[in-house]
Amino acid sequence: MAVRPHIVDRVHTDSPISATLVAWGNAWLLGHVSLKTALDRVEREAGPQVVAAEGIETPLLAFLLDRRIEGLNAFRLALPVSGDPLGLTGPPSFNGVAIDAGQAAVAVLPGRCLGLVPSADLRGSSYRGVRWATAEASAAPPDVPSLAEAEQSLRTAMVAATEALLGVGGPAQGFPAADALDRAGESLAPGYPGRAHRVGALAARLAVALRLADERGLTSGQVAVRGAALRDLDRAVRRARVAAHNAIVESQV
Repeated sequence: MAVRPHIVDRVHTDSPISATLVAWGNAWLLGHVSLKTALDRVEREAGPQVVAAEGIETPLLAFLLDRRIEGLNAFRLALPVSGDPLGLTGPPSFNGVAIDAGQAAVAVLPGRCLGLVPSADLRGSSYRGVRWATAEASAAPPDVPSLAEAEQSLRTAMVAATEALLGVGGPAQGFPAADALDRAGESLAPGYPGRAHRVGALAARLAVALRLADERGLTSGQVAVRGAALRDLDRAVRRARVAAHNAIVESQV
């Protein structure tokens, strides 16, 4: 059984490498980009990548080629938190590792799925990359919203959060400046529907806003109101990101 990564070894969940692997992996599988282009994009996000399975580490390139021979046909994104295993369908051993990491990519193969959970791979003074731990995952499809449902929920949560934050007294409470959010980056790969690009970009910017939010200068009551609004927005953001990244697969069904 895979070992859960320590908190200090977690990769940044505000721009998860799992999302990049899912987006560009799907674009490669559907013929929109070459494998080299997909790998270059994934490595530009977080450095060199290796996959650990049964005590053996394999470069991500070799792993993908081997799984493609086995019939790999899609990737799905999971962005779970405790109490909300978004994108996961089991078994519990895989769910626990993915929840600890806050993210996972699920490789879909004929009759089975393989879970990939990232952690920071630090070696020596200069090597910085990602190590993917593998685990068998349930082949049952996850209960995630459609892209249209996720977009509506995201916009509703954004309006509600904005109103709640503006209603909190104390220091100015809105979201960070627009230029800071515009630098959020994260984009989907070629081949994704236009709506998925739009929803994914908005969700990425709001994820940065959530990460930059702080509670300095607020009373306990103000923190409670603000916290509830941001938790609802976080839930909507995670669902929107999952729906956007899985949209290219759903469009092929």
